[in-house]
Amino acid sequence: MAQKPPAPISIAIVEDSNEFRTCLTLLLQTAPGFRCVGGFASGREARKRIPILRPQVVLMDIMLSDGSGVDLVRELKPRLPGTQFIMLTVSCTSETLFTALMAGATGYLLKDTTSPEEILKAIREAHAGGSPMSPAIARLVVNSFRDRPPTRGPLPSLTAREREVLEHLARGLLYKEISDRLGITYETVHSHIRVIYEKLQVRSRTQAVMRYMQGNGPLLPM
Repeated sequence: MAQKPPAPISIAIVEDSNEFRTCLTLLLQTAPGFRCVGGFASGREARKRIPILRPQVVLMDIMLSDGSGVDLVRELKPRLPGTQFIMLTVSCTSETLFTALMAGATGYLLKDTTSPEEILKAIREAHAGGSPMSPAIARLVVNSFRDRPPTRGPLPSLTAREREVLEHLARGLLYKEISDRLGITYETVHSHIRVIYEKLQVRSRTQAVMRYMQGNGPLLPM
């Protein structure tokens, strides 16, 4: 009996450029494994419709005609904890980047340098538990941590298994890779991560990793 193909990833687009939003919609409608459930030109429209549609991934313009995409993520993420938000921007500063990540964004892509294939890859990665970033953004993250001495403090009490999961998250492993590495089910990884988020009082993988880097000792050996 043939194995049933996985359900397509549902995506919503929040982008005030009609041309770019149309291009993204066409890309998602024609690429196998993806389903565009809505495209919105304003934060007001997205604020009303996205909680109803409950997409698995949202592509979010960082600067909308009627407000900030970062503020919209900060508002929507607590209502949609399972939705992954990928920010789209033309340029980025370290302050804007970390504000978006702390608001609950999972990934960060530069519009002008990210190809259609890389956008699809980023959606898959975010859906699988990763934190996709354009290379220039990733370098900005690394440089920012290098320039800022960490304010280390003790992490809240985590079990040995939760700490293992968190350390593997900090290494960039996807949920499936953590499952294989630790010999536990994919669902168990999700369960541990939900508890970790609650204990660290964070709302995304990126926030958890940032908290880890501020307050933890050496990583597990590979």
